[in-house]
Amino acid sequence: MARARLVKERPASTPADRRRPIHFAAFLLLADAALVALIVAFVPYTKIDWDAYMSQVDAFREGERDYTKIEGDTGPLVYPAGFLYVYSAIKFLTAGQVFPAQILFGVLYLVNMSLVLLLYVKTEVLPWWALGLLCLSKRVHSIFVLRLFNDCVAMTLLHAAMVLIVYHKWYLGLIIFSGAVSVKMNVLLFAPSLFLLMLKAMSIKGVFLALLGAAGVQVLLGIPFLLSHPVEYISRAFNLGRVFIHFWSVNFKFVPEKYFVSKELAIGLLIFHLTTLMVFAHYKWFKHEGGLFHFVHSRFRDATSIQQLISCKPRQSILSKEHIVTVMFVGNFIGIVCARSLHYQFYSWYFYSLPFLLWRTKFPTVVRIILFVAVELCWNVYPSTAYSSLLLLFAHLFILFGLWSSPAEYPYVDKKEKADSKESGKAM
Repeated sequence: MARARLVKERPASTPADRRRPIHFAAFLLLADAALVALIVAFVPYTKIDWDAYMSQVDAFREGERDYTKIEGDTGPLVYPAGFLYVYSAIKFLTAGQVFPAQILFGVLYLVNMSLVLLLYVKTEVLPWWALGLLCLSKRVHSIFVLRLFNDCVAMTLLHAAMVLIVYHKWYLGLIIFSGAVSVKMNVLLFAPSLFLLMLKAMSIKGVFLALLGAAGVQVLLGIPFLLSHPVEYISRAFNLGRVFIHFWSVNFKFVPEKYFVSKELAIGLLIFHLTTLMVFAHYKWFKHEGGLFHFVHSRFRDATSIQQLISCKPRQSILSKEHIVTVMFVGNFIGIVCARSLHYQFYSWYFYSLPFLLWRTKFPTVVRIILFVAVELCWNVYPSTAYSSLLLLFAHLFILFGLWSSPAEYPYVDKKEKADSKESGKAM
């Protein structure tokens, strides 16, 4: 009976079964390319930040290096230096014109979609038909080709970094990750998860060198500003204490503004964020190592010398693709749940992980679809209301509960492959 259940739950896949997601992903790319072309051709562009971006780029190209003096019509520059280089290149290619920039961002959208589909196909978490959910967001299409936000560039670089990390190219992945941070700092929401994965996959020396390379990217990109106005650059580009406007927030809109902007709410959400990350790390992501603290202790216990402690990898260090993507997507999602303010463009920070997260839960498929639609609906209510933000918070917490209550996947490649071969043998 046990064998019968095992075969029923995980039937042996045929070559045709394995090719179906790839073929469907290719079809989705072609269909989405046509949709993007239609949007660019027929849907009016929405002016929000593009003119401000171009003004900030102009100030930079004219020689201004004091971040407090680089401004646009929507306010001062608050992004790291990578943003200026990227949008300087975009202005060079488009002459600052909106229509060619939309075409460029349409291409960027398709590159990003290709990277995301690659992650999904390689992890095999979703059924092939559910990949179509990645193409169904009205808001995300708008963010890319009608608003031209820097979030699009940052998330494309982030997904490129994830692809490299999934293929265990850790050093190059960290460099691209740092490049994404230099465009917009929301990418740092992935940093705790990435650091924990590095501890599992690399030696302490390797972790240090990878982090050193990532830091080097930030220094290299920031040199023109660090040499002339370092305090102004660091305080503006890496300001973690910004308070966003209550009106534009999609979440926590039901909280009165005086409480929304309060330090008490910010501190409470930060504590919840860090606590939730720690709980997931200890009980989910490091479950098979006996917990986070046991894993750290074992690294010291097993080392016979300082040299071995620094230079040797853990005994098991080849992480599965599913585990890498799960930890990074869940870690980022925890940050989203705990964010005090989410503006409309911030949806791109986690939309592409939503189908993956939903299928990592044990919810019935119909519940997964309902949650996906509910989240998308909330992000398309403008302006957001107390009811839409309450629904969004409920959906987020329900997904988080589903992730917590689902079993933890085995994180390593070696044992997973052995288990798969055993199951195939039983099925035969």
